Amino acid sequence: MAGIVFFIFLLFLVMSVPIAISMIVSTLVPLIAGAPGASSIQTLIQNTFSGADSTPIIAIPLFILGGVLMAEGGISEKLFNVFAYFVGKRRAGMPIAVIMTCLFYGAISGSGPATTAAVGGMTIPLLVSLGYDKRFCAAMVAVSGGLGVIIPPSIPFVLYSLATGVSTGALFLAGVLPGLFIGICLMIYSIVYCMIHGEDKEKIMANYDKLHEKGFCLLFRESFWAFLSPVIILGGIYSGVVTPTEAACISIFYALFIALFVYQSIKFKELWGYFGNAVRTYAPLCFLLAFATAFGRMLALIKAPAMFSNFILTYFTAQWQVLLVIVIIFYFLGMVMDTGPAILIMAPILLPLVREVGVHPVHFGVIMVTNLAIGLSTPPFGLDLFVASSLIKDKPIAVSKPAIPFIIAFTVALLVIVYTPKISLALLGM
Repeated sequence: MAGIVFFIFLLFLVMSVPIAISMIVSTLVPLIAGAPGASSIQTLIQNTFSGADSTPIIAIPLFILGGVLMAEGGISEKLFNVFAYFVGKRRAGMPIAVIMTCLFYGAISGSGPATTAAVGGMTIPLLVSLGYDKRFCAAMVAVSGGLGVIIPPSIPFVLYSLATGVSTGALFLAGVLPGLFIGICLMIYSIVYCMIHGEDKEKIMANYDKLHEKGFCLLFRESFWAFLSPVIILGGIYSGVVTPTEAACISIFYALFIALFVYQSIKFKELWGYFGNAVRTYAPLCFLLAFATAFGRMLALIKAPAMFSNFILTYFTAQWQVLLVIVIIFYFLGMVMDTGPAILIMAPILLPLVREVGVHPVHFGVIMVTNLAIGLSTPPFGLDLFVASSLIKDKPIAVSKPAIPFIIAFTVALLVIVYTPKISLALLGM
């Protein structure tokens, strides 16, 4: 029965049926067929509602809204100027400053596409004016935007927590070192690229001198509120003062304070529009989570996770082999499916398997999210790729070629993270 359910689900996806509908129809199949262990229609309805009736899920729209409000204050430009002040005159200094901005902006937005749009919208025109190839710039921002889903607070980590019951706070802390490590790998390739293709040092130094004319004190004062945001959010969580959901709520009030009174980038009458956008972004995720909960519980009742585990372990017994198979699965899955649905569908199925081979659930969460982050910038449907290409008014396929070396660097970092659990678990004291 599990094979039939997966076949119907995949068939619906191939037919371009929305994922939520594909899941609920697939969930009904064992019920209609009277499969052993299948739940009743009443239980199915209860599971669907319980999937959306969850306190932790409130963190998702709050983090989305907080990121949008912070973006309106021109946060990305202020962050970039500070980083460029320190590294701008070094080899590949400006590209490195962009990657550093993506790293830090990820701690504000929690979203890959949002990071790509906010950072790329400001930095790509600047880097092009400094003599860098526009497709290289777009590719760099597209791949670096994936850091937005790894650096906490991360919406995919919240979804993984909801799907598996793993602590959201632990996942946030586990994402810090992997995110920094990936960022360093991307910076190394940027240096190699600039060594091969060269840089227009005259234009770069002119821009660098302008930043130094403003002075560090002024630049830091402009960006102070942006740097303080992750300190408040993550500091509150890890000090035990607030839960991730409460921290998301605090981030809203903080973002409102900055946008309305500090930067004065938003007027009170415009707030309803931002609230509406956050709700529209969150609503599809809410439906996905509700139907994914029912889908996952039905799969558990018909013993699909156990069957999948037995199938994999029949051919691959060593931990490194199982992890490599999972990495390959998510590498291709990330090309065709968005991060949220992939996590909600696959996490409950694969978690029993990785536990059986001795992989820590938190480490597996980092592996899954990092793996899917690569898919955000990988053809044919990488969302960050579409966002970045639209910023330079070019086709996604044109940005794909210069993105390949960045994707390779990202993949190398992923493999190191997969086989070095300490990178994920060190800050948790494990």
